[in-house]
Amino acid sequence: MTLTDLSAHQVSAAIHSRKVSCREVMHACLTRIEEVNPACNAIVSLLDGDVLLRQADEHDQLLARGKSGGSKGWMHGMPQAIKDMAATAGIRTTLGSPLLRDHVPKEDGLMVQRMKAAGCIVIGKTNTPEFGLGSHTFNEVFGLTRNAYDPSKSAGGSSGGAAVALATRMLPVADGSDFMGSLRNPAAWNNVFGFRPRRGRVPLWPAQDVWISQLGTEGPMGRTVKDVALLLDTQAGYDPRVPLSIAGHERFDGPLDGLDIKHTRIGWLSDLEGYLPMEPGILEICASGLRRLESLGCVVQPASLSYPPENVWLAWLVWRRLLTSSRITPFLADPKNRALIKPEALWEYDQAQGLTSPQILIASAQRTAFYQQMLALFEHYDFLALPTAQVWPFDARLRWPSHVDGREMDTYHRWMEVVIYATLAGLPCISVPVGFDAAGLPMGMQIIGRPQADFAVLQIAHVYEQVAQDILEVAPPASR
Repeated sequence: MTLTDLSAHQVSAAIHSRKVSCREVMHACLTRIEEVNPACNAIVSLLDGDVLLRQADEHDQLLARGKSGGSKGWMHGMPQAIKDMAATAGIRTTLGSPLLRDHVPKEDGLMVQRMKAAGCIVIGKTNTPEFGLGSHTFNEVFGLTRNAYDPSKSAGGSSGGAAVALATRMLPVADGSDFMGSLRNPAAWNNVFGFRPRRGRVPLWPAQDVWISQLGTEGPMGRTVKDVALLLDTQAGYDPRVPLSIAGHERFDGPLDGLDIKHTRIGWLSDLEGYLPMEPGILEICASGLRRLESLGCVVQPASLSYPPENVWLAWLVWRRLLTSSRITPFLADPKNRALIKPEALWEYDQAQGLTSPQILIASAQRTAFYQQMLALFEHYDFLALPTAQVWPFDARLRWPSHVDGREMDTYHRWMEVVIYATLAGLPCISVPVGFDAAGLPMGMQIIGRPQADFAVLQIAHVYEQVAQDILEVAPPASR
C-alpha cells in the first residue's frame, strides 16, 4: 500500500505520529497527479510543485516545534484541491466559465478558510461543469473530466473532478457542493461516499443572498465514512453572516458506532412506483445494497411518497430557475457575454424571465406541503432510500442523456430527477456505493435522514460500510 492509498484519517494519523512527513505526503500526491491526471483531467489550476513542497516543509517545521507550534488540526499538511466553484485566494476560481477564465479571488470562501485552519495545503482546484450546471463535468476552460472506472464515460457532476480525484487516489478526501445531486451523483459513479448535509449545516460565504438561496450547499466526499465525517466537522458550524446556518456545532469527529441497527427501519422509495424511469439493473443493484443492511437486522420495507411527484418536479423547476437565473444575470449585463455562456445556463435564465410572484409563492407552498409529507414518512421510517442516479455513467461525448429507459427527457437535467427530494426538503443525504454493472461501472444509493439528523445518516452509512468492503475495495483501473 502506498501513501496515496491511505484514507484521509490514516494520512492524518501517520503525519501526527511522525511516521511520514508532510513533504513525503505532498511528494506522493504530486507524483500521483502527474501519473493519473492527464488521462482523467480531474485536477485543474495545479500550483507549482516546488511551492507546494516548501509549504509542506513549513508544516513539518510546525510539528517539530511541538508546544511552540504544533499541529493546526487533523488536516495538517494534507494536500487538498478545492472544487472550482469555491473562492480560493490567489488561485483561479473560474466556475468553469470562459467569462471567469482569469478570475483570481483576493479571499478564500468560508469553507476553504475552515479547511485551511484545520491544516490543509491547497494545491489547486477540481474541475466542474460551467456554473456547476449539469451532472456531467465538462467546460470550455479546462475541458472534460473522465470517469475513474472508464475514461470513455461521464464522471458525473458537478463535483465530478472532486470524485475522480478522490477515487483515483490523487486526493485523500474531497470537498464539493450539491444543488441537484452534485455531491451524490459523481460519488455514485466513482465508487466513493458523497454527503449532502442538511441545508444550513455548512454555511456558504460569500454569497449574493442569504435568505432565499436555500437549495445548494457545500459538503464532503470520502473513500471512508470516517473521512466524510471528519471533513464535515471541519466545514460545519454557525456563521453570523449566514443567518439561516445552524446555531451551535454538533460534533461529527467522534466514533460513529452506536446506531441500533436491529431496530432501524428503512423505507425503500425505489422508482416512486414507476414514476421515475430507470435504466435496467439500477433498482436491482440498489436492492442488493439494502439486503446488506437487512443482513445486520435492519428492517427494509417498500415506501410510497404519497405526494404527487409531478407536483414536486414542477415546484422544483420554479425554484431552480429562480435561483440559477440569479447567478447568470450579472454576466448578461453585457449582451456580448451571451455567446460565451452554455445553452443550458441560458435556458435556465430565459425560463426564469417569465416567472411571476404568484408562481413563486405556489412553488413555495408546494415545497412546504412536500416537506410535511416527508415528515409524515419519518413517523414510520428512520431513513428513506432510493437510487442515486437513474442511468449508469453515460458516453462522455454526450451533453446529457436524451432518453432514459425509452422515455424522452424534456429538460437537460430531468434524468437526475431522483436527487431532488432530499434537496427540496432540506434533508441530510448520503450516497453509498452499491456495486457495478457487467461493464464494471459503479452505482450508488441515497440514504436520506430526518431533519438535522446528519450524524445518524453518517452512522448508518458507517454500518453499511462494514458489510460493503468487497465493493469499496474495487479500485479504478489506474489505481490497481
